[in-house]
Amino acid sequence: MRRLKFLLRPGWLVLAAVVAAFAFMCFTVLAPWQLGKNTNTEHRNTLIEQSVNADPVPIGTILPASGPLAADDEWRQVTATGTYLPDQQVLVRLRSIEGDPAYEVLTPMRLSSGPVVLVNRGYVRPVQGTLPPTIEPSPAGEVTVTARARASEGTVAGKDPIVENGVTQVYFVDAGQVGATVGLPLVDGWFQLAEGQPGALTPIPLPQLDAGPYLSYGLQWLAFGIMAPLGLAYFVRAELRERRRDREVREATAAAAPDTSAATPAPTPDVAPAEPGVADDDILPPRRRFGRSVPAGPAAMTATEAKLADRYGKHR
Repeated sequence: MRRLKFLLRPGWLVLAAVVAAFAFMCFTVLAPWQLGKNTNTEHRNTLIEQSVNADPVPIGTILPASGPLAADDEWRQVTATGTYLPDQQVLVRLRSIEGDPAYEVLTPMRLSSGPVVLVNRGYVRPVQGTLPPTIEPSPAGEVTVTARARASEGTVAGKDPIVENGVTQVYFVDAGQVGATVGLPLVDGWFQLAEGQPGALTPIPLPQLDAGPYLSYGLQWLAFGIMAPLGLAYFVRAELRERRRDREVREATAAAAPDTSAATPAPTPDVAPAEPGVADDDILPPRRRFGRSVPAGPAAMTATEAKLADRYGKHR
């Protein structure tokens, strides 16, 4: 465990906290967000496919007694008989249809059975920048139309209805907000006219029936959430490996250095160098002869000379 004490340093603690927070966001927010959009898109595509092959039903069969339309009734084709209320018409601003800016035209319709529903008649293109064009009025009198049921989009704070160029405009197709703006109790939902219906303008195209990139995005966020801790583990392992290598280098350097703590050898006594041309054998210790010291060296007598001297009394 002592080898991992470096992980308690501030830099490593901050890195670990960032990795943990990122992985948590990937698993709890980002991946579920994309996977949820994929599920919603698949559900929407299924409802559209079913509505294309199904016959329209009377609008009264799907209208709720209270509250919003049922989720499974969205995109369903219905027939409705009623009268348009052009005086309460509003435009939806800042829309983009097929890549170009557009205004969607919302006109309430009072059904012959009594409820008032919001009908999306289609879209028109702005003129002179953002100025709404002259819009073809809705037909007067009672009409029967075929439309697709849609759920209200909801609203965002700060995006309130406005009046511009004498026309009431909203940012969302939301029955509750439009009803409060024009003073009508609208059913919570709206109905998108099909092409060729009474009062229809340029029809809004149906969404493309593909799942989109949401599934792959969700899987990518899951992969990122797994890779982040693995990346942290890789850096920890690399740090441990580098520290072990440094320790081995230090130990090898210490083992190769001389041991300066050992006792130093005793100094060698000074010896006078021999004279040139004189062999070591010629340097003899002094002798005592006849009570006198005989110097050693080349001048000293040999053993034979010493005997002759003793015998004949000769001295050198």
